[in-house]
Amino acid sequence: MKKVLIFIVAAALALPAVFAQNDSETQAALQKALSGSRFKGIQASVQGGVVTLTGTVDVVAAKLNADQKAHHVKGITAVRNDIQVAGAEIPDQQLQGKLQKAIIYDMVGYGTTPFDAITVQVQNGVATLGGHAYGPVDASDAVAVVANTKGVKDIVDDIQVDPVSFNDDRIRRAVFRAVYSFPMLNQYLIDPAKPIRIQVENGHVTLYGTVDSQAQKNAAGIQANTVPGVFSVTNDLVVANAASEKPSK
Repeated sequence: MKKVLIFIVAAALALPAVFAQNDSETQAALQKALSGSRFKGIQASVQGGVVTLTGTVDVVAAKLNADQKAHHVKGITAVRNDIQVAGAEIPDQQLQGKLQKAIIYDMVGYGTTPFDAITVQVQNGVATLGGHAYGPVDASDAVAVVANTKGVKDIVDDIQVDPVSFNDDRIRRAVFRAVYSFPMLNQYLIDPAKPIRIQVENGHVTLYGTVDSQAQKNAAGIQANTVPGVFSVTNDLVVANAASEKPSK
């Protein structure tokens, strides 16, 4: 019995040294993983397999990337990410406009399509992404654009990815043809970053975007409703000069 107790006590006394050795090895592996220039402002400490990340970076993407790299280091059981995003303070409205433009223009031909309707709101430097994405790649691309924009302090990703559906894809294409083939509306094909956006979920269509007149908005809704298989059309198009338009008699 005494021998067993002595063994247990000896083992318990040896544990701190083992943990210290493991933490030392983990710390070395972590420093290697975070050796890139974009991580130069980050400090990392390891205790009992738990990593604490501190310091500052220029963009949210670097903070998120450091977190991902830390999670992939062998021996790490948890990551506490206290990294701060530094950089110039940009007024929320100005930053929001910049992000809206970036999501649309930076992703044309790469991410966003007329079937995406991704929104962004900024409060105290925190960008909240919402709306709908045609697929997970489009959603992640939008997050990446925002995460790499200076001035963004953090990101909340509330983008809804539309479910995969063969029938919805058929409806998307048919609504696209019906809307953009209409003479009053085909002008919105000129600038690929400013289309009438078509979101479809289980046969229900929602139109987003901005048009020049109430007549164009009405026409888009009517054209979408002509497509076979469409259960409903919600017309959320905004009329750019609605206040100046004279009401029809």
